Amino acid sequence: MVNFAALFFEVARRQPGYPAVTDGEIVWTYDGMAKRVGRIASSLRESGFNHGDRVVLWMENCAEMLETMLACWTAGLCIVPVNNRLHPREIAHIIGNSGARLVMTTPGLFSEAGAVSTAQQDPAEIICVRTERYERLIGARAIEPVAVEPNDLAWIFYTSGTTGQPKGAMLSHRALVFMSMCYLADVEHIGPQDTKLHMAPMSHGSGLYALPFFIRGGHQVVLAGFDIEHLGEALERYSNVTLFAAPTMLTRLANSPRTADLNIQNLRTIYYGGGPMYVADLERALGIFGPCLYQLYGQGESPMTITGLSHALHVSPGNAPSIADRLASCGTARSGVTVKVFDDDDRELPAGEIGEVVTRSDCMMLGYWNNPAASAAALRSGWLHTGDVGSFDEYGYLTLRDRSKDMIISGGINIYPREVEEVLLRHPKLIEASVVGKPHPDWGEEVIAFVVSKPGMEVKVAELDALCLDHIARFKRPKAYRFVDTLPKNNYGKVLKTELRNRLKSETKS
Repeated sequence: MVNFAALFFEVARRQPGYPAVTDGEIVWTYDGMAKRVGRIASSLRESGFNHGDRVVLWMENCAEMLETMLACWTAGLCIVPVNNRLHPREIAHIIGNSGARLVMTTPGLFSEAGAVSTAQQDPAEIICVRTERYERLIGARAIEPVAVEPNDLAWIFYTSGTTGQPKGAMLSHRALVFMSMCYLADVEHIGPQDTKLHMAPMSHGSGLYALPFFIRGGHQVVLAGFDIEHLGEALERYSNVTLFAAPTMLTRLANSPRTADLNIQNLRTIYYGGGPMYVADLERALGIFGPCLYQLYGQGESPMTITGLSHALHVSPGNAPSIADRLASCGTARSGVTVKVFDDDDRELPAGEIGEVVTRSDCMMLGYWNNPAASAAALRSGWLHTGDVGSFDEYGYLTLRDRSKDMIISGGINIYPREVEEVLLRHPKLIEASVVGKPHPDWGEEVIAFVVSKPGMEVKVAELDALCLDHIARFKRPKAYRFVDTLPKNNYGKVLKTELRNRLKSETKS
């Protein structure tokens, strides 16, 4: 097993003059970037950072985030990327919990990073890119990647923390290599002619799939954030473009009138995941982009790699199952990945039965950092227990119902919010919907829907009731609707159902 960074260095030897990363005025070839990476790694080693030390990457999207990732691995260190929009208190927890000795940051976050570090009992060093201090790192003599063991830590991925403090999923070099090879087997082949466009935060799904592009010599183009105008400019300039879109991003693209002006001939793949993608939104996106969509189901504990729905299966007819049912699913098990559905006693359930989704592969985390109890609960009998509720059909397609904590039990009957949300979003005037349970003295819980309508459009309750009664059982129909301007979301675009439930509790108390 080799250091993941060594795979990048091999590509740099094979194609030294090809573009590796572009970020505005920054354009690095593979050879030029490899030299920078080796020098930064050397400086880190000379500064006393040792094998396995953690480095927090609290950075806005930039070319330096990619070279810092590779430099840390070259030096045998473990990166801890965090979303640049997290609150300083959340960053403080991650720095303290991971025991990071170094925080790499960007000019827009530098002052906050300094304040967070100063407040730590054992302050971490802060280095800001595009400063004299950072440039000094590039003055050292370059080193080659140090040797690592397959299970040596490469990345600690902190969960989004929708409930409680986030936990750090420990990902090894083996897991990152497996994830990358699985991408190449299932999603698309990559070569120097292909472009990876980063618009979403590189600390998450966009940055993870920078890795297969690096080891196959692709070109990475970095944008500051999600912007349809900048996407349009990139599609005019680059060909064979692949990008990551969280479901909220893809929904915005599907509903924006500006999307019609995009040069989609240069768009190769939009891979999406990280939350539920509803069929109505997906059908709109397919009508615009055609067969360039690839759905991923994974989580930080098995990054991007549990099941997938391929480009072809988004559009091709067939009987295994119908297109509508396929779009409601999250596809089939990825190459080399085993996925099952278990009951409460960890027994495998047959097709059609609903239970907890579990998975096993070389992409599984090693456990949660400094949290043996949570590790033992999640990794039982060699399986990663995802906490997601779902079922397989007879063809091996997995359909997720909800997180187990989001399931509603009304009158002793399980109601899966996503099923209701899918129906509500068939209404042409709605753009978002989220269904939660509200405590009820007789039924245990009742179904409440929070809905967001398109700007300037009015939606009547009777219309939504009729829609539900046409598609789902009467007991699943929301007992009330809350019309809101926006749904609360975390920094990864996931709806915060806990906050919605708290709003309902506040209503009851008042």
